[in-house]
Amino acid sequence: MEAPMKELVEYIARSLVDEVGRIEIKEICGSQTNIIELKVAQEDIGKVIGRQGRTADAIRTILKCAAAKLSKRYILQIIDDGG
Repeated sequence: MEAPMKELVEYIARSLVDEVGRIEIKEICGSQTNIIELKVAQEDIGKVIGRQGRTADAIRTILKCAAAKLSKRYILQIIDDGG
């Protein structure tokens, strides 16, 4: 169980959003690939995704580089909670 990746995504998300209390992060562990689901408030979704997805791509790049040390693959899914 690699909690540091979950904490890394949470740290980045907290830096970007206004509604910090509405951040939810869930890690789904697999044998080769782990999925990190990031759920933020609807009004903050644009801040996390960024223009043309650049912020989301940057978060994914950081996650990929950090995961390389663990020889694991991580996928970041950004979920709009709709409310």
